[in-house]
Amino acid sequence: MMTPEVEYSPRELGNLIEDIRFAMFTTRSSDGALHSRPMTTQKADTDDPFAHERLWFFMSRASKTVIELTADPRVNLAYVDTSKDIYISVYGSGRLVEDPEIKKALWSKMNEAWFPRGPEDPDLALVGVEVKDAEYWNVTDSKLVQVAKMAKAALTGERPAMGEHGHIKPG
Repeated sequence: MMTPEVEYSPRELGNLIEDIRFAMFTTRSSDGALHSRPMTTQKADTDDPFAHERLWFFMSRASKTVIELTADPRVNLAYVDTSKDIYISVYGSGRLVEDPEIKKALWSKMNEAWFPRGPEDPDLALVGVEVKDAEYWNVTDSKLVQVAKMAKAALTGERPAMGEHGHIKPG
């Protein structure tokens, strides 16, 4: 059993995801099917993933992702750090943002692999995701303690207390 659900701020969400490089970015197609693909959350020089109050992604303007979120802005982002047993699900609204200053602030040399003409590349779409709701699960016990708790639960029939479950709403 997880500890009671608690509410946290977007800043705390930023702290949870700051070391997680990729999110599974999920959109919905016109027939209702869900499509997920790995995307890198762009971080400003401050290393704050919530710089400018959104989570940011660079994508190709011609990509299926951009086409789908233009038709239906609802997105889900799944972040996982298995080494720390942190799992985060973010629900939000994505949209194209035409702001060259934000593009420049978020730009890194790594992005040139996808967009060789830099932040001015005409194919470069900046997508901002406004977080509407998020949940996280954080298992703080070591793997050995987790195994011991699961073994005890199997013997007693009680669910093990395996960490913290939190709810994050924009403040």
